[in-house]
Amino acid sequence: MTIDDAFNRTAAYYDEWIRRAVPAYDALFTVALELIPFSPDTAVEVLDLGAGTGLFSRQVLERCPNGRFVLWDVAERMLDTARERFRAYPEQFRYVADDYRNLPETGSFDLVISSLSIHHLADDEKRALFRRVFQVLREPGMFLNIDLIKGPSPYLEEIYCADWYEKMRRAGAPEEEIRAGIERRNAYDRDALMEDQLRWLAEAGFGDVDCVYRNYKTGLFLALKGRFRN
Repeated sequence: MTIDDAFNRTAAYYDEWIRRAVPAYDALFTVALELIPFSPDTAVEVLDLGAGTGLFSRQVLERCPNGRFVLWDVAERMLDTARERFRAYPEQFRYVADDYRNLPETGSFDLVISSLSIHHLADDEKRALFRRVFQVLREPGMFLNIDLIKGPSPYLEEIYCADWYEKMRRAGAPEEEIRAGIERRNAYDRDALMEDQLRWLAEAGFGDVDCVYRNYKTGLFLALKGRFRN
Protein backbone atom coordinates (compact mmCIF):
# COMPACT_ATOMS: atom_id res chain seq x y z
CA MET A 1 0.00 0.00 0.00
CA THR A 2 1.33 3.46 -0.89
CA ILE A 3 1.32 6.34 1.59
CA ASP A 4 -1.44 8.16 -0.29
CA ASP A 5 -3.60 5.02 -0.15
CA ALA A 6 -2.96 4.72 3.59
CA PHE A 7 -3.98 8.30 4.33
CA ASN A 8 -6.88 8.32 1.89
CA ARG A 9 -8.33 5.54 4.04
CA THR A 10 -8.20 7.81 7.10
CA ALA A 11 -9.85 10.84 5.45
CA ALA A 12 -13.30 10.25 6.92
CA TYR A 13 -12.11 10.21 10.53
CA TYR A 14 -8.70 11.93 10.39
CA ASP A 15 -9.74 15.19 12.10
CA GLU A 16 -11.12 13.38 15.12
CA TRP A 17 -8.26 10.89 15.25
CA ILE A 18 -5.37 13.33 15.04
CA ARG A 19 -6.42 15.21 18.17
CA ARG A 20 -6.31 11.96 20.13
CA ALA A 21 -3.13 10.83 18.41
CA VAL A 22 -0.91 13.88 19.05
CA PRO A 23 -0.12 14.82 22.66
CA ALA A 24 -0.10 18.59 23.25
CA TYR A 25 -1.95 19.10 19.95
CA ASP A 26 -3.58 22.37 21.02
CA ALA A 27 -0.37 23.77 22.53
CA LEU A 28 1.65 23.07 19.37
CA PHE A 29 -0.77 24.92 17.12
CA THR A 30 -1.36 27.75 19.61
CA VAL A 31 2.36 28.50 19.72
CA ALA A 32 2.60 28.26 15.92
CA LEU A 33 -0.14 30.86 15.48
CA GLU A 34 1.53 33.15 18.04
CA LEU A 35 4.68 33.19 15.89
CA ILE A 36 2.97 34.40 12.71
CA PRO A 37 4.15 38.02 12.28
CA PHE A 38 1.57 39.22 9.74
CA SER A 39 -1.28 41.54 10.64
CA PRO A 40 -4.81 40.13 10.23
CA ASP A 41 -5.56 42.40 7.25
CA THR A 42 -2.51 41.26 5.23
CA ALA A 43 -3.23 39.18 2.12
CA VAL A 44 -0.48 36.75 3.10
CA GLU A 45 0.39 33.99 0.62
CA VAL A 46 0.48 30.61 2.40
CA LEU A 47 1.71 27.20 1.21
CA ASP A 48 0.60 24.20 3.28
CA LEU A 49 2.74 21.11 2.61
CA GLY A 50 1.09 17.80 3.41
CA ALA A 51 -2.07 19.80 4.05
CA GLY A 52 -4.31 16.77 4.52
CA THR A 53 -7.80 17.88 5.49
CA GLY A 54 -6.68 21.47 6.01
CA LEU A 55 -6.53 21.59 9.82
CA PHE A 56 -3.42 23.78 10.01
CA SER A 57 -4.63 26.06 7.22
CA ARG A 58 -7.98 26.46 8.98
CA GLN A 59 -6.21 27.83 12.06
CA VAL A 60 -3.98 30.10 9.99
CA LEU A 61 -7.07 31.39 8.16
CA GLU A 62 -8.53 32.46 11.52
CA ARG A 63 -5.29 34.34 12.23
CA CYS A 64 -4.98 35.72 8.66
CA PRO A 65 -8.53 35.94 7.25
CA ASN A 66 -7.36 37.63 4.03
CA GLY A 67 -4.74 34.99 3.33
CA ARG A 68 -4.49 33.09 0.06
CA PHE A 69 -3.66 29.41 0.43
CA VAL A 70 -2.20 26.60 -1.63
CA LEU A 71 -2.90 23.21 -0.05
CA TRP A 72 -0.51 20.55 -1.34
CA ASP A 73 -0.99 16.86 -0.55
CA VAL A 74 -0.50 13.52 -2.23
CA ALA A 75 -3.79 12.10 -0.83
CA GLU A 76 -6.69 13.25 -3.02
CA ARG A 77 -9.42 12.21 -0.57
CA MET A 78 -7.80 14.22 2.19
CA LEU A 79 -7.87 17.26 -0.09
CA ASP A 80 -11.53 16.56 -0.89
CA THR A 81 -12.25 17.03 2.82
CA ALA A 82 -10.27 20.27 2.73
CA ARG A 83 -12.24 21.48 -0.30
CA GLU A 84 -15.45 20.93 1.61
CA ARG A 85 -14.03 22.69 4.67
CA PHE A 86 -13.13 25.80 2.68
CA ARG A 87 -16.01 25.81 0.18
CA ALA A 88 -17.04 29.27 1.42
CA TYR A 89 -13.64 30.68 0.34
CA PRO A 90 -13.30 29.69 -3.32
CA GLU A 91 -11.10 32.65 -4.22
CA GLN A 92 -8.66 32.10 -1.36
CA PHE A 93 -7.86 28.41 -1.74
CA ARG A 94 -6.12 26.34 -4.38
CA TYR A 95 -5.35 22.62 -4.19
CA VAL A 96 -2.47 20.57 -5.59
CA ALA A 97 -2.80 16.78 -5.48
CA ASP A 98 0.84 15.82 -5.86
CA ASP A 99 3.91 14.68 -3.98
CA TYR A 100 5.57 17.77 -2.51
CA ARG A 101 8.95 16.34 -3.42
CA ASN A 102 7.90 17.78 -6.81
CA LEU A 103 7.62 21.29 -5.36
CA PRO A 104 8.96 23.79 -7.93
CA GLU A 105 12.14 25.68 -7.18
CA THR A 106 10.45 29.05 -7.55
CA GLY A 107 7.49 30.66 -5.82
CA SER A 108 6.39 33.72 -3.91
CA PHE A 109 5.00 32.68 -0.55
CA ASP A 110 5.17 34.66 2.68
CA LEU A 111 4.50 31.68 4.91
CA VAL A 112 5.07 27.95 4.43
CA ILE A 113 3.45 25.62 6.94
CA SER A 114 3.44 21.87 7.46
CA SER A 115 2.14 19.61 10.19
CA LEU A 116 2.93 15.97 10.91
CA SER A 117 3.97 15.15 7.38
CA ILE A 118 7.64 15.76 6.52
CA HIS A 119 8.79 12.92 8.81
CA HIS A 120 7.58 10.55 6.09
CA LEU A 121 10.55 11.58 3.93
CA ALA A 122 14.02 10.07 4.01
CA ASP A 123 16.66 12.34 5.51
CA ASP A 124 18.15 13.39 2.16
CA GLU A 125 14.62 14.18 0.94
CA LYS A 126 13.97 16.33 4.01
CA ARG A 127 17.15 18.29 3.30
CA ALA A 128 16.16 18.78 -0.33
CA LEU A 129 12.65 19.89 0.65
CA PHE A 130 13.99 22.43 3.14
CA ARG A 131 16.08 23.93 0.33
CA ARG A 132 12.99 24.15 -1.88
CA VAL A 133 10.99 25.78 0.91
CA PHE A 134 13.71 28.40 1.30
CA GLN A 135 13.62 29.07 -2.44
CA VAL A 136 9.83 29.51 -2.67
CA LEU A 137 9.68 31.93 0.28
CA ARG A 138 9.78 35.67 -0.15
CA GLU A 139 12.12 37.66 2.07
CA PRO A 140 11.17 38.11 4.82
CA GLY A 141 9.41 34.78 5.01
CA MET A 142 8.63 32.15 7.61
CA PHE A 143 8.53 28.35 7.67
CA LEU A 144 6.57 26.65 10.48
CA ASN A 145 6.83 22.87 10.71
CA ILE A 146 5.05 20.81 13.36
CA ASP A 147 6.55 17.36 13.16
CA LEU A 148 7.88 14.28 14.88
CA ILE A 149 11.32 14.09 16.48
CA LYS A 150 13.46 10.99 16.82
CA GLY A 151 14.60 10.21 20.34
CA PRO A 152 18.36 10.83 20.76
CA SER A 153 18.97 7.21 21.83
CA PRO A 154 17.13 3.91 21.35
CA TYR A 155 16.26 3.87 25.06
CA LEU A 156 14.79 7.39 25.01
CA GLU A 157 12.95 6.66 21.78
CA GLU A 158 11.30 3.69 23.48
CA ILE A 159 10.34 5.81 26.50
CA TYR A 160 8.93 8.60 24.30
CA CYS A 161 6.87 6.21 22.18
CA ALA A 162 5.50 4.42 25.25
CA ASP A 163 4.49 7.79 26.71
CA TRP A 164 2.88 8.74 23.40
CA TYR A 165 0.76 5.61 23.13
CA GLU A 166 -0.32 5.83 26.76
CA LYS A 167 -1.45 9.44 26.24
CA MET A 168 -3.44 8.30 23.21
CA ARG A 169 -5.23 5.78 25.42
CA ARG A 170 -5.97 8.42 28.05
CA ALA A 171 -7.34 10.67 25.28
CA GLY A 172 -9.85 7.99 24.42
CA ALA A 173 -8.24 6.36 21.39
CA PRO A 174 -9.44 2.75 20.95
CA GLU A 175 -6.77 0.04 20.87
CA GLU A 176 -7.65 -0.72 17.25
CA GLU A 177 -6.92 2.90 16.33
CA ILE A 178 -3.63 2.84 18.21
CA ARG A 179 -2.54 -0.40 16.53
CA ALA A 180 -3.41 1.03 13.09
CA GLY A 181 -1.40 4.17 13.89
CA ILE A 182 1.59 2.09 14.97
CA GLU A 183 1.37 0.06 11.76
CA ARG A 184 1.42 3.27 9.71
CA ARG A 185 4.38 4.53 11.74
CA ASN A 186 6.32 1.33 11.14
CA ALA A 187 5.53 1.44 7.43
CA TYR A 188 5.98 5.12 6.59
CA ASP A 189 7.63 7.18 9.36
CA ARG A 190 11.29 8.20 9.13
CA ASP A 191 11.75 10.49 12.09
CA ALA A 192 14.90 12.60 12.37
CA LEU A 193 16.78 14.01 15.34
CA MET A 194 15.93 17.56 16.38
CA GLU A 195 19.56 18.65 15.95
CA ASP A 196 19.72 17.26 12.42
CA GLN A 197 16.52 19.01 11.37
CA LEU A 198 17.79 22.34 12.70
CA ARG A 199 21.11 21.88 10.91
CA TRP A 200 19.40 21.03 7.62
CA LEU A 201 17.27 24.17 7.88
CA ALA A 202 20.37 26.28 8.45
CA GLU A 203 22.16 24.59 5.54
CA ALA A 204 19.16 25.38 3.33
CA GLY A 205 19.83 29.09 3.92
CA PHE A 206 17.55 30.02 6.81
CA GLY A 207 19.25 32.55 9.07
CA ASP A 208 17.31 31.93 12.27
CA VAL A 209 16.13 28.44 13.17
CA ASP A 210 14.83 26.92 16.38
CA CYS A 211 12.63 24.23 17.85
CA VAL A 212 10.46 26.61 19.84
CA TYR A 213 8.22 23.98 21.46
CA ARG A 214 8.74 20.30 22.13
CA ASN A 215 6.73 17.58 23.84
CA TYR A 216 8.68 14.32 23.75
CA LYS A 217 8.14 13.12 20.15
CA THR A 218 6.51 16.25 18.73
CA GLY A 219 8.03 19.65 18.09
CA LEU A 220 7.41 22.99 16.40
CA PHE A 221 10.26 24.13 14.17
CA LEU A 222 10.66 27.78 13.18
CA ALA A 223 12.86 28.93 10.28
CA LEU A 224 13.16 32.50 9.07
CA LYS A 225 14.29 33.84 5.70
CA GLY A 226 15.37 37.40 6.46
CA ARG A 227 14.14 39.40 9.42
CA PHE A 228 10.74 40.80 10.23
CA ARG A 229 10.46 44.25 11.74
CA ASN A 230 9.41 44.23 15.37
